Amino acid sequence: MGKTSHLECRECNKHYPLERLYFCPECFGPLDVKYKYDKIKWTKSSLEDAARNLWRYFDLLPIEDKSKVVNIEAGFTPLIKATRLGKVLGLKNLYIKNDTVNPTFSFKDRPAGVGISKALEFGLKAVGCASTGNLAAATAAYAAKSGLRCYIFVPKGVEPEKIGHALIYYPTVIEVNGSYDTANRIAAQTAEAYDIGVVNINLRTYYVEGSKTLGFEIAEQLNWQTPDHIVTPVGSGAMLHAISKGLGELERIGLLNSSKVKFTAAQGKGCAPIVDAFRKGSHFIEPVEHPNTLAKSLAIGEPGDGLYVLRKLRESGGYAEDVSDSEIVDGIKILAKTEGIFSEPAGGVVIGALKRLIDEGKVDSDETVVCLITGSGLKATESLTPYLPQPLSVEPELQTVAQLVVR
Repeated sequence: MGKTSHLECRECNKHYPLERLYFCPECFGPLDVKYKYDKIKWTKSSLEDAARNLWRYFDLLPIEDKSKVVNIEAGFTPLIKATRLGKVLGLKNLYIKNDTVNPTFSFKDRPAGVGISKALEFGLKAVGCASTGNLAAATAAYAAKSGLRCYIFVPKGVEPEKIGHALIYYPTVIEVNGSYDTANRIAAQTAEAYDIGVVNINLRTYYVEGSKTLGFEIAEQLNWQTPDHIVTPVGSGAMLHAISKGLGELERIGLLNSSKVKFTAAQGKGCAPIVDAFRKGSHFIEPVEHPNTLAKSLAIGEPGDGLYVLRKLRESGGYAEDVSDSEIVDGIKILAKTEGIFSEPAGGVVIGALKRLIDEGKVDSDETVVCLITGSGLKATESLTPYLPQPLSVEPELQTVAQLVVR
């Protein structure tokens, strides 16, 4: 009787009931939530008065019982016309989707909110995640709001600001001696042994649905049009795939004439397995055992949705770019100096990748381009401070200050 229909394997297309499945028992492919699309009666006007958060799209999110929704007002973040940055880069229609303003200051509020809500619907008593930082805070915040116990698994080397941010919500934070992929493995084993809803592992099928609301919002904020090009940071690849899925659903229910959009995946040098595979023309992603990039939030050596990102890039005519640490810092600086937005390194990866695309003639000046800025720079101030100018120290005298002021 509900709005959701079934789970469907992305590889073999086998259907499954809406249970706590996160891979296909037949071929081990990932599962996607499918809806009763013919029952969705959205119109452009019907959404005008909807709540200005991600739950405005409730009918295409995998929660049946509204009383289980955990809401801290995430989503419906600004889509900003980046006029000054566009002028510097030579683009007339550049937009920034600014997800730094979510309640825990990253896009991870979207999937975490859906994942924790689904955990309540399943009757779970404890939740958690494996995280490079942003998801840690988001999962802990939603767990706190819902009253569920929370266990966060992080690899060594995560920015201390991100660990501190998660700890303020009083989860149990477990630092694993190893990479993200090691922390992810331990989290999966713990979830299985103690019946914990780890949002990005055994609740992943439902959790990833939250990220597609980025696609819904971009289309709605562009007056129900898709941009020509979306440039997105890529760690696991789940966000890019979810955005594409969301745009396809809008076309299916008649709110978009076409869901066609070109995607570019941006990663940091030192952990760019998707970029490497794309450049080689490979259909296999070789894991990165020892990630080494300033963009720690993207340092996932074995991306779970990597193959699906590759397919989407090739299908859409898009690109994949990796960005050095110096290019990341330059990207963060130019975004802040032109648009007043302070991004974590993942945003510097996006701006650096866009600049590379422009330099190589892969983006036309008239294209409508959306850059996803997915996390706040306040989450990585310690790692960025060495690259910033130092304050000027003066005596408290106007004559001294006058020498520093441009007239």
